Amino acid sequence: MSDRLQDWKSKGYEFKYRGHPVFYRLDGSGDSLILIHGFTTASWDWHKIYEPLHQRFQVIAPDLLGFGFSAKPGKYPYSIMDQTDLCEALLHKMEVKKVHLLCHDYGDTVGQELLARWLEREKSGVHELEIKSVCFLNGGLFPESHQPRLIQKLLISPIGPLLNPFLTKAKLRSNFAAIFGNKTQASEKEIDEFYDLIQYNNGKRVMNKLIRYMAERKQYRGRWVQALTENALPMRLIDGSQDTISGRHLAARFEKLVPQADVIHLDEIGHYPQTEAPDLVLEHFLSFQKSLSS
Repeated sequence: MSDRLQDWKSKGYEFKYRGHPVFYRLDGSGDSLILIHGFTTASWDWHKIYEPLHQRFQVIAPDLLGFGFSAKPGKYPYSIMDQTDLCEALLHKMEVKKVHLLCHDYGDTVGQELLARWLEREKSGVHELEIKSVCFLNGGLFPESHQPRLIQKLLISPIGPLLNPFLTKAKLRSNFAAIFGNKTQASEKEIDEFYDLIQYNNGKRVMNKLIRYMAERKQYRGRWVQALTENALPMRLIDGSQDTISGRHLAARFEKLVPQADVIHLDEIGHYPQTEAPDLVLEHFLSFQKSLSS
């Protein structure tokens, strides 16, 4: 494991969720901001923008169950609903009553469920957790616009459990090459770090279980799309256009369905904007936050 990953881990904390240890980073002060990462990685995804964010916010960055430095139990009913429960449990533990969301990929779907719950609470008049704003990065916000890689389709198929041992670093490298921008490819060191996070706690064995989220996106499409289209909360999408999974075509769908859609197009960037173009993501996220108070 690289020195950078070791340092990230050493500065984190753990809490128990359903009996399993969950890793998270907590830094800064001010308004609370939760960072919700994507598949197949972890809170480390945010490391390039983490320090400037926690200079302005109290930043909470968990590794969801099955990812990164958190527990990866083999026999566990992984689901988006459960990961959302985990995020709410962490925020409750920290006595957070109001929070901003910054989400990516798998984390986008967790964010949509948080928004759906916020809508329900608004209608019922119960305010356990107030969401102040949400900013999405590339992710499958609309299942009809999501174009998964072949390996993702195979993992969710009946042969998925057989593929876990074959999720090699070379396979990760080739898949990342296809979804990163042409000019912003992941370095070999970054590939090593992403892969170390997947392997930690024998993580490859649960990849086919975690990827069930793709089926959940179809099952709960109505609920999760409604969370976007009927929500009056401040919302922005920062989208890497070159992403073959959820790039320009996803942004176009967002602009079509979401009223007064606020979309930032990063033309030469792929699926991991916070890794490929951290300065741009930070600029557009902070300008979004500034607009909330203007």
